Amino acid sequence: MNYEAVIGLEVHIQIKTHSKVFTRVAAGYGQPANTLTDPVVLALPGTLPVMNKAALDAIIKAGLLLGCEIAPVCKWDRKNYFYPDSPKNYQISQYDQPICLGGSVEIELPGPARNVMGEHKRIPLTRIHLEEDVGKLNHFATESLVDYNRAGTPLMEIVSDPAMHSADEAFAYLTSLRATMIYGGISDCDMEKGQLRCDANISIRPVGETKLGTKVELKNLNSISFVRDGIAHEIKRQIAVLERGGTLVQETRDYDGQTGASQSLRSKEMAHDYRYFPDPDLMPVKVDEAWQERLRAECPELPFPKQRRFAESYQLPYTLTSVLVWDRTLADFFESTVKLVGPAKAQAVGNWITNDLLRELGAAHLEIAASKVSPAHIAALIGLFDAGSVLTNAAKEIFIEMFATGDLPGAIADRRGLRAAPTDAGELEQWCRDAIAANAKAVAEFKAGKDSAINAFKGPVMKAAKGKADPKRVDAALRQLLATM
Repeated sequence: MNYEAVIGLEVHIQIKTHSKVFTRVAAGYGQPANTLTDPVVLALPGTLPVMNKAALDAIIKAGLLLGCEIAPVCKWDRKNYFYPDSPKNYQISQYDQPICLGGSVEIELPGPARNVMGEHKRIPLTRIHLEEDVGKLNHFATESLVDYNRAGTPLMEIVSDPAMHSADEAFAYLTSLRATMIYGGISDCDMEKGQLRCDANISIRPVGETKLGTKVELKNLNSISFVRDGIAHEIKRQIAVLERGGTLVQETRDYDGQTGASQSLRSKEMAHDYRYFPDPDLMPVKVDEAWQERLRAECPELPFPKQRRFAESYQLPYTLTSVLVWDRTLADFFESTVKLVGPAKAQAVGNWITNDLLRELGAAHLEIAASKVSPAHIAALIGLFDAGSVLTNAAKEIFIEMFATGDLPGAIADRRGLRAAPTDAGELEQWCRDAIAANAKAVAEFKAGKDSAINAFKGPVMKAAKGKADPKRVDAALRQLLATM
């Protein structure tokens, strides 16, 4: 029997705020254990929560970026469960009135080749709601430590519809969602710091069946690659269970990305197990149109729309747009450079950034914000190259030194003697004549319509010029001589 997988993802994303969601104590990572706490975080008797408006701004902005309907009124509920990392023994969350409903995430599936765009589709969302994060358990040989530093950090839960059907779709969904949150300044989404966590709900059913199968939840997926691998593993496991006559049970399983194996943790809780009820200490929130419009004005252009604009406005190939748009700082750097040199030079700018700048940044383990190379540096280098003042190999050398020193390309060219020497027109013509006379076969091929045959003459000419001739002048001189033959 052929089976179809049905996948939904629950993604928890920590919102980047200075303080926690219901108290003014600082939110942060990497501090000594239990130092980012106060009576509210520790749920001491007599304390009351106070809403952090910055967290509300961030989740509304996230909803706008993803095309959600923003609820005119939302409220807060208590989700009851008893774990040592939850000091109140309940979590303040949202149950039946979340702040964001609907929306979707645009994804791109792998293309037929690495340099070819894949299929685009939209994965619908069910809801986004705001809640507080819990603490963290650290287990040692003979004891466990409960660290409440993370407890109370504002947390979005983004719930997709069960609308994905492969591990690749889930990987693409998380990649796109993460980029959207980073673009919007909502979260840094660093999975190593727990700022983005994902649970995957997976079921299978016979192809053609509309009823959903038994759902299994995968927990502890701490990288996007592990999400993809864990889903692929679980789909195979479920099919194997059914094919040997077994029965699937609704449960939560732990997936180990290092070993590629999973094990059962517990039977899956249902909504009624959490005994939700409205939080009596927090008032409902009204979100009017003016509030939404203020945040809508702050929403940036997202990666896929930016990619389409780069392709249309600058005539950039997919190989460049697919690299440039995923880092907002990189995309801004590209457009700042294009403004200096003009749209006609956009592809040259893209090539310098994606090939040379990213190579040097990677080797130096630097972010682009720390680079000594600015848009003005690249614009000046392109200007020298277009004027014939420096040739290709010299420009590459100049870039490397420019990255290391921050000096302007003209100064580097003068200091190192890398400017192309002016070539006498008569001398250039003679070099071209000599190259043509030495290669009758290439002459015949060029005259027969094979334009690339002209390249056979360029090597000898550049050799005679000791690499200092302008390639554009060489090409023009060769074509002029060949046209008269």
